[in-house]
Amino acid sequence: MKDQTTPASTERLSLEDAVARSGASVQMLRDCESLGLLGDTAGPDGYDAQAVRTLRFVRRAQDLGFERPEVVELHALWQDGRRASFDVKRVALARADELAQRIEELERSKRMLEQLANCCEGSDRSDCPILEELAELKGFAGCHGAAQARVTP
Repeated sequence: MKDQTTPASTERLSLEDAVARSGASVQMLRDCESLGLLGDTAGPDGYDAQAVRTLRFVRRAQDLGFERPEVVELHALWQDGRRASFDVKRVALARADELAQRIEELERSKRMLEQLANCCEGSDRSDCPILEELAELKGFAGCHGAAQARVTP
């Protein structure tokens, strides 16, 4: 039974079909073209099976948080049959470390917002510790709970 998501090796697909079979967007396809990732898998007569595989590869890499330069590097490694797997692992671990740092930053921001929200009466009064903190008018809007969130590294 033929896999309906991957074209036969000689079959050429329209842009719409290549996008549908890969799960990518038209913008992603255009980005891949501009980065040279599709090479000769795309032409005036359409896209081939390798173009669909490349689009899936790029989509999955982006889903995992890889940024454009890393996607290009990983694609080059994918295409290089003589690559060393430690090169791929290095890229993956570097991205994982960056994501861990970002997660910590987001958790700090979340804690601070929760503490500021706890300091806010949520009444019809106009004073608001959240807005005051954003404007840095009082330095944590005089809210003691929020001050602890700021000093937490």
